[in-house]
Amino acid sequence: MPRVYAYFQCRKGWHVQFLESDLRTPLRKQLTFAHEHKVVELAERGGADLNPDTRSDLQHGIEIGRGGFYLNLTDEQYLRLF
Repeated sequence: MPRVYAYFQCRKGWHVQFLESDLRTPLRKQLTFAHEHKVVELAERGGADLNPDTRSDLQHGIEIGRGGFYLNLTDEQYLRLF
């Protein structure tokens, strides 16, 4: 499973950028959501390890307007980021 880092920030909407697991190589696809619950949905659907601690970190990131998490994508999901 490809591992990708999703970085999000709130700037007139929730902007999400994706990086390879090396945290240096950006992927082409970027997403923008109107509501923060879509960021949580992205994490859930993207296979993020959302144990109580990481879920708390995600919620904190939403509260301060920026954060990130690793996704464990299927090959098909990974290919959609290009």
